[in-house]
Amino acid sequence: MFSSPYAKKALALSIKIAILSSFTSVSLNVLAIEAQQDSSILAEQANKTQQLQTITLQATQENSSSENSKSYTHHQAKTATKLDLALRETPQNVKVYTKEYLDDRNITSFQSLMNNITGVTASRTDERQNNYARGFAVDYYLIDGLPSTMSLGEGDLDLSIFDRVEVVKGANGLMTGAGNPAMGLNMIRKHADSKELTGTLQASGGSWDNYSSSIDLSSGLNEDGSFRGRVFVKHSDEDSFMDHYEKSRNIAYVALDYDVTDSTSFSLAATYQELERNGIRWGGMPAFYTDGTKTHFDRDLTVTSDWTYWNIDTQAVFASLKQNLFNDINLNVAYAYRRDDKDTALLYFGGKVDKATGLGNIKASTYSSRATTEENNVDVYVNMPFSIANREQEILIGGSWNRNELLKSYYGNPVIDNYILDFNDLDTSVVGSISTTNRLSPYQTTQSGAYVAGKFSLLDRLKMVAGARLSNWEYEIETGTGSREFKDELTPYIGFVYDVLPEHSLYASYTDIFKPQNNRTPTGDYLDPILGKNYETGVKSEFFDGRLNTALSIFRIEQSNVAEKIDGQFVETSKTEQAYRAVDGVVSKGFEFEVDGEISEQWAVNLGIANFEAKDAKGTKVNTDNARTMANLFVKYMQNQWNAGIGLNYRSQVTSGTGATKIEQGDIVLASAMLGYQVDPNIKVQLNIDNLFDKTYYEGIGANRMNYGAPRNTTLSVQYKF
Repeated sequence: MFSSPYAKKALALSIKIAILSSFTSVSLNVLAIEAQQDSSILAEQANKTQQLQTITLQATQENSSSENSKSYTHHQAKTATKLDLALRETPQNVKVYTKEYLDDRNITSFQSLMNNITGVTASRTDERQNNYARGFAVDYYLIDGLPSTMSLGEGDLDLSIFDRVEVVKGANGLMTGAGNPAMGLNMIRKHADSKELTGTLQASGGSWDNYSSSIDLSSGLNEDGSFRGRVFVKHSDEDSFMDHYEKSRNIAYVALDYDVTDSTSFSLAATYQELERNGIRWGGMPAFYTDGTKTHFDRDLTVTSDWTYWNIDTQAVFASLKQNLFNDINLNVAYAYRRDDKDTALLYFGGKVDKATGLGNIKASTYSSRATTEENNVDVYVNMPFSIANREQEILIGGSWNRNELLKSYYGNPVIDNYILDFNDLDTSVVGSISTTNRLSPYQTTQSGAYVAGKFSLLDRLKMVAGARLSNWEYEIETGTGSREFKDELTPYIGFVYDVLPEHSLYASYTDIFKPQNNRTPTGDYLDPILGKNYETGVKSEFFDGRLNTALSIFRIEQSNVAEKIDGQFVETSKTEQAYRAVDGVVSKGFEFEVDGEISEQWAVNLGIANFEAKDAKGTKVNTDNARTMANLFVKYMQNQWNAGIGLNYRSQVTSGTGATKIEQGDIVLASAMLGYQVDPNIKVQLNIDNLFDKTYYEGIGANRMNYGAPRNTTLSVQYKF
């Protein structure tokens, strides 16, 4: 099942952990029997157990997990500031996608998640997914609060190892450093929380011969459960509605959590994901016939060949330490490492098709690559709670360091002109594969920063959240051409939250984020980074004792220092390089409304509505292939052993191109459904149906990148917990 040597090593390690967990569980049972033979020992053991249950660190860890909450809402999130703020205390639009919601929707991968985040346009180019929020490209994400600029839209990370996903809309520069003012998306991984042997076995089957199976085991690894382990292994095989396309995944994840003392906790985890895709698209179908009319092909038709593939192997390591220094002051240290090995062989066709004959005079391109990218992340901070006038306050001070490196990259890309392709009888096997003879120069991007943040109770009803980050950013390439750095980039954060009623708050905030650019002035200096300023205000509420959260936000984002060509001028030292000046850029404004949680014991809801408009300094709309209005709704009803859900995803019209090459796609409404049955306390069966009414639509549009979305499809899963 696991062909890669890395996967074999990960699987072997996983089996060792599982065996150790089982032996530990048996040992604990033996100890319990021996304890029953002596009443004094039994009493002593009972006292020890009671003391362990009151350890503050362990209780906090359990409460932070959404995995067993059975809820669509989560009360706290750290993504915006690293402060452990309730959703109502965070002066930005924050939403948490819990494990219960992800499981009910059968959202298992990064790309499927992005398709279901309200306000995010997930535009598909091929295997790549380009994501936008509030009119700007999403160009970073976080895992356990550590930022990364490595691609996920291409690698499509499996979400099985994560407990929940926290989303902060707008600028998130205080915690991430450089990026666009689009969105901060933070995936919080699962921990080894269980002191006893517990497990979940799951198997599923679905449309187009899609099958998966997984096992998730957790256990204490010593007598008192202070040292715990977890192992997760998954395999899936997937065909597709598209001709030739198939995909397989192998995943292994191992986590160790250790409460070293009452004041020290340590966590270590490693994961390996092997993603193999064959018969893949590179680009999409042509948008126009030679007579200028729009094309219309069957959804299963793709331009590909049997030798094409797009494979990515991902290895990652996570480590964290929490040390209580004194009183409630804690030191937090985190490290993350990730390596991606990518191997591709791709085929692209661009051109137009004759409507009568189905023949296309096509420009064919082939591309093959082998690349390795590596990233290291370190974050250290101290949080210090205190009280003034019986009001709780907190300050944290920290610093972070991140390096993203292209270690090696080889490619080949011959072009074949005037290739005749018959779209009535596609046969692309005549185009052979190519070797990777060209080399890209290795490069690295390094970011470092120091930050401070705090929450302050100014009055009984008025709280302030404030902070600032000072960042350094540097890009270095082997050739030296394009190397640059920006120092002392200041990112402020300030927000106020006012409780108008015990369960209703008004908030307002300002923050920004910087985005380095590689354009130069006539004198040869690099332009300063683009600044994205985020203004936001709104109202947040809690209902039903906090089981339901709502938020209405109004935002305005302004870009400044954006590069604009200076006609007829070149960089003095180059004479051929175009010169630029800095001008005002895009302004995006709109609103978002979120509802998450439980209305009653029978009803759960996840609702989001978003609208924005984005224009440049000349008043021209930008990124018109981003839906201006979006809405996602999923409602679940629970009664006895049954639960059922219905979902609706809406996105408004999008366009690409202008004039005769303009492409439009009208409003889209996609429906989904879920039906689950709890056979007994251990066994659950669930059926998911996506695109319930079999709507024909495009996930991406463009002159030669028309990519259909999936037709109606079903997944039946069986889960056994013990």
